[in-house]
Amino acid sequence: MAGTTKANSTTLSMTNPVLIFLMVAAALAWLMLTSVSVAPNRIVPGNTYNVLGVAGWPGLVISLLPVCIVVWLALKSSARQLKWVALLVVLMLAALPLWLALAAHHLVSPDLPGARLGIGSGVWAVLFLLLLSLIEVRTRLGLSRWLGGLLLLIPLVSLGLVLTATPWLDSLALRREFVTRSDAFYAAVGEHLLLVGTAVGCGLVIGVTLALIMRHWPRLRGPGFTLLNFLQTIPSLALFGLLIAPLAWLAAKLPWLAALGVSGIGWAPALLALIGYSLLPLVRNTFVALDDVDPGVIDAARGMGMTSGQVFRQVRLPLALPVLLEGVRITTVQAIGLTAVAALIGAGGLGRFIFQGLGQAAMDLVLLGALPILIMALLADALLGALGEWLQPGGAT
Repeated sequence: MAGTTKANSTTLSMTNPVLIFLMVAAALAWLMLTSVSVAPNRIVPGNTYNVLGVAGWPGLVISLLPVCIVVWLALKSSARQLKWVALLVVLMLAALPLWLALAAHHLVSPDLPGARLGIGSGVWAVLFLLLLSLIEVRTRLGLSRWLGGLLLLIPLVSLGLVLTATPWLDSLALRREFVTRSDAFYAAVGEHLLLVGTAVGCGLVIGVTLALIMRHWPRLRGPGFTLLNFLQTIPSLALFGLLIAPLAWLAAKLPWLAALGVSGIGWAPALLALIGYSLLPLVRNTFVALDDVDPGVIDAARGMGMTSGQVFRQVRLPLALPVLLEGVRITTVQAIGLTAVAALIGAGGLGRFIFQGLGQAAMDLVLLGALPILIMALLADALLGALGEWLQPGGAT
């Protein structure tokens, strides 16, 4: 144990090349890429500005100072220094909305009420690299997913305060798109979550059932997994298209299906496709989770006089839950992304804004649909991953 502790301490005290690379890349992106753009209206492209055009040399030096400190700390990244790195990265993330507010204050003229402030590629690149840095620090320090998620609350609170409590970002193009389409946006979020929740719920029931059948009849394992793997390789658009004709035929032959809203396009083919894509990770993880329970634990439970049903419900299933939940996590994140594509067949959801924006060459409208999908996926991954960690033996402590 002492040798392991000493080895871990030595590992933490070494130079962290990953953090150094990420910070150098963030600094280069901040210096070389566009920070913001300002357009008089939605149609005109407008002008782009880098960090010097927004805040001048003083702003450039101040904005790069925490990056330099992180690089210095990463040269000998002990556990204590990594904690300071985590704090600095979180503060830099929290400062990005304030940077946009500063750009709006300096560059957007009050004489142009329709002016729009666009987020430049430099800000997106820095945001991505800072998030990767936060993941690196969390991994090095061995922080739980719960604590890693809590670290993101500070920049999210900062963004919420800047957006809601101040008028500084009223000219933000993304905000203007949201205000214009707020009712449609909330409806799309509801449609998206309903499709994802229904698909994952149905997939979980079917997947667990198939896994139990495969465990009971081993001859079905090979053909079953072959079919599920084949289904997973079909492109989503192709699968949506393949379902249009049979569903349209069924709706024409069975009026009660048409009364439920089943047709060749819409939610029905989208839901069936999402359930199909969810089956492989759910069946595989359920099968592996149930099959990998320690036989000694099962023998001990039987020795205590438990019946087969009690062994399954009280021993095998609780021990298998963390791995089973990992399949649910993978399926949920996958379904959140695939539901966006389902908008092409009239299933609704946030993908509607993405494809409308692409058709109109309006990137802020694309972001209005893409960013909530990204946030949903990150939240689902963090929450389900943290729950899986908590369900691990000893996780509650």
